[in-house]
Amino acid sequence: MPATPPQPRRTAAIILLDRIVAIAAAVRRALPGRGDGSRATWVALIAALGVLVATAVSIIAVLRTPERLAPVTLAPPPSAEQVGPQVATPRAQARPAATSPTRSTPPPAPSTTEPSTSAPAPTAPTPAALRGDFAIAENALLSYGAAVTISNPGPVPVTRWTLVVTLPRDSLRVTSVEGARASQNGAVWTFVPDGSAGQVAGSASVQVTFRVNGSTVGSAPTACTIDGVACTGLPD
Repeated sequence: MPATPPQPRRTAAIILLDRIVAIAAAVRRALPGRGDGSRATWVALIAALGVLVATAVSIIAVLRTPERLAPVTLAPPPSAEQVGPQVATPRAQARPAATSPTRSTPPPAPSTTEPSTSAPAPTAPTPAALRGDFAIAENALLSYGAAVTISNPGPVPVTRWTLVVTLPRDSLRVTSVEGARASQNGAVWTFVPDGSAGQVAGSASVQVTFRVNGSTVGSAPTACTIDGVACTGLPD
């Protein structure tokens, strides 16, 4: 006898849809035969049918996408060999703040100032002491002429000097003075240089002349000095 062709395989979705269709047809056949059915029963049957349809739609959607129901595969934990020992990272040690080295103050540099080697300023040479020589130049009855020679034995010129002549009494007068200026203080007469003419050059001499109103007897000078040094040539 000929082989029966194989029946096509019915899936769960097709079977569920057939059931829903059959239930819907049975409900439709039952409703017209019951004229006294309450409105509540009608509403309950329609609600039940809606629930069945929604359930069927959900099941069909799930069956068409079986990958959504696949269990989540968790990765196996790593083995002890894969993990390996953990090496603790040492914490960075705090470094002390860098301190700048203390700068020592350098010792003061030795003074390079050399002692002055300049020669001292030459001092002016000291003039030599002058010498005076008194002499009677002219002798008259009531007067006489006198001359004092002032000599400079040294090389340095002398510009200032003082000649002092002392007479026996203050009533005697000195006139005709040449080579100096004369002033009287009682019996003492003082002579000083008369301008540039009175300068005594080195190793040279000047002469001062004057006239005394009186005879040489009892009217001759009793003293004569040049810068405090006694003159020579006075009469005894």
